[in-house]
Formats: sequence, structure tokens, C-alpha cells
Amino acid sequence: MNRTVLITGGTSGIGRAVAELFAADGAEVYITGRRPDTVEPAARELGVHGIACDATMPDQVAELGERLDGPLDVLVNTAGGLPEQSPAGTPPLEALAAQWQSSVSTNVLTAVLTTAAVRDKLTAGSSIASIGTIGAERGGGSYGAAKAALAAWNAMLAAELGPRDITCNVISSGYVTGTNFFGGGMTEARHQALVDETLLKRPGTPSDIAQTVFFLASPGAHHITGQTIHVNGGAFTTR
Repeated sequence: MNRTVLITGGTSGIGRAVAELFAADGAEVYITGRRPDTVEPAARELGVHGIACDATMPDQVAELGERLDGPLDVLVNTAGGLPEQSPAGTPPLEALAAQWQSSVSTNVLTAVLTTAAVRDKLTAGSSIASIGTIGAERGGGSYGAAKAALAAWNAMLAAELGPRDITCNVISSGYVTGTNFFGGGMTEARHQALVDETLLKRPGTPSDIAQTVFFLASPGAHHITGQTIHVNGGAFTTR
């Protein structure tokens, strides 16, 4: 399908899986990442456009918006992650403030700034998907709280853009393997505990989330907006 798609944080993990899926469908895909040394090789491997952009920096996001020509059909906000850790010896309150500021900047501001920079390029029938987390529902600390804020912002955004026939949804992912999210912090015991929480008894994959993004950008999903879609194998259930 001849669509233009922008994916922030598209060099690895979920973002890369989303880019691969849309590229295979014939879309013109743009991926972003903070560093050229990761964006450029990922773009070559996927056969897409790559733009280095730190989505927490307003000037870089403004430049990103200017570089995109023509209308934009799909925006996928996947940039995010755990907060940066303060150096040893940082006073406790300073470290706490830095942790929360990092979480909000990385997981909310990235989506807010990117969406603001390209919203005038979105047309009737366009869709926005932002990646949330199961941690927003239970004990996610500053990271979970930031993702909960992302969902609140999405509800407001959906109301603003709905009259333009643009849908906006959050995909709240559960435990997903094959990403850099946990770094070296995942143990076999923790992996098994997270798998055991699911009803399907398997972890999620980047493809599981990518397929949900792809569906939400399809005509069949165009009456779904302002929602948080839980994709977690049943680790968190709703009714």
C-alpha cells in the first residue's frame, strides 16, 4: 500500500519490527533514532529512510518535521525506555528528580513533540499509535507513571484530531523479548516469572506489537480511537 509512515525509535526492537512490516507492505517508511551510527545501518538493512533525531530536543524534532515532504499517513511513537541512572554520589533528591525527568522526557515528551511537529501533515484517514506499557497499570515507578501520562495525553489528542478523521491509540505492551529494553538486567528467573503471568504462557515479541500497530492503521480499525489496547498475552486483563 502506498503510504508514508514515520516511526520514532525505529532502529531496533518494536520500532524496527513496525518499520519492517510497513516496508514489506510497500509503504515509504522513515525511521528515527538518536544516533547516526545506529540509524544509518538500520535504514540500509530495512530499505527505508533514516533520520537521526533526538525526539526530546525541540530543535531536532522541528527539523525532522521540515524534512518530511508531503502528507503523512501513519505516525508510530515507539521512542522511549527506562530512565537514565544518576552517577554514584548524586544527592538522593537530585537523583530522584533526574529519574522522573528522564522518564517523562523519554516516554511522553518524545511523542508530544514529534506529533506536534507533523500533525499538520496528517490527513483524513491517518492514524497515530504510541507504545505504552503494562507497567502503567501496576508498580511501574517513574517509567510506568510516564506511560500512564502518555495514555492520558493520547485521549486528549484523539479528541482534538477526531474531527479531522485521524485516529490515535496507545498499545500497552506486556513483557516483550528481542528488545534492548532490559539491557543485561533480565535473569532467567525473572523471565520465567513474567511468562508465567501470561495466559498464553509465552513472552510477547516485537512482531506481536507491530501487527497490532499495522491493524490500527488499517481501514478495518478506523472506528477505534482514544483507546489503550492491551497486548500482553493476558498478563493484565480488562473487562
